[in-house]
Amino acid sequence: MHNVTLIKGDGIGPSIMEVAVKIIDATGVKINWEQADAGMVAFDKYGTPLPDETLESIDKNRIAFKGPLTTPIGGGFRSINVALRQKYDLYANIRPAKTWKGAQTKFDNVDIVVVRENTEGLYLGLEHYLTREKDVAESLAVITKSGSERIVEYAFKYAKENGRKKVTACHKANILKFTSGLFLDTAKEVAKKYPEIEFDEKIVDATCMHLIMDPTQFDVIVTTNMFGDILSDLTAGLVGGLGLIPGANIGTEAALFEAVHGSAPDIAGKNIANPTAVIMAGVMMLNYLGETEAATKIKNAVEKVVEAGEFVTPDLNPNSKAGTIEMGEAIIAAL
Repeated sequence: MHNVTLIKGDGIGPSIMEVAVKIIDATGVKINWEQADAGMVAFDKYGTPLPDETLESIDKNRIAFKGPLTTPIGGGFRSINVALRQKYDLYANIRPAKTWKGAQTKFDNVDIVVVRENTEGLYLGLEHYLTREKDVAESLAVITKSGSERIVEYAFKYAKENGRKKVTACHKANILKFTSGLFLDTAKEVAKKYPEIEFDEKIVDATCMHLIMDPTQFDVIVTTNMFGDILSDLTAGLVGGLGLIPGANIGTEAALFEAVHGSAPDIAGKNIANPTAVIMAGVMMLNYLGETEAATKIKNAVEKVVEAGEFVTPDLNPNSKAGTIEMGEAIIAAL
């Protein structure tokens, strides 16, 4: 029996999470879902978007499965997701982007994994105004050798364990010679320990151009926090959008699996939200828990349903009469 903190989230979160949970349960894997609140739902209930009860649940279970959240406007958290990543030191963010048969894209052979450092860089929030008038602002990016080492190590180990052949370090060391330079130098050192894995490095702007021109030249991309945030959305665009992209946040003692898209309150309750991203996040979670057979079954079932194109949400097939619930039922039937 696995104990998992379940955060359904805001907007479309509850509907897509309900579908994902039903599919995981249909595999026969025994999971005790401990429901907890975060986001606007929690703010309305507790006066904070990240209540102590939720943190206590994650502290106990060390695994969380999360839908999209809305951070309240105003004071407090800059981002609930950032707060969770920093509190539990979830230093590795993994976002695989692979072409789906049945999803219309400009490329049909994309298979890229972005491994993003999750706890350093500009997203530390070390920023302030330099003048009383608040017309000059400063933000500090912090890159450490130890943080760079562990994220690059994670990328190479991921490549080795998943049959990947190449790791590309993405940086801006030509201009940011200290911060990005430290990351690149560290990546080169780590790469020497993995001679069986091809290694190269690219400047971030060149990476963006090459991804658009020929994404097949990339396999695993490892990079710093903000560059990873941008590149993972770019790679999502190559394969059909964020509705198809799962995300995992991995630390040494805890892990959080999530849909990386927003809460889309404008379509909440309309039964049209695509549940694929969070279902595939569930696949990543099952693999993390060692339930590889169930993970493979769900992956194959989702691919079958998406490729068939009949029982999918309108974003995948505008002519489909199915919605979120019907797509979930079709995936369970395909199991």
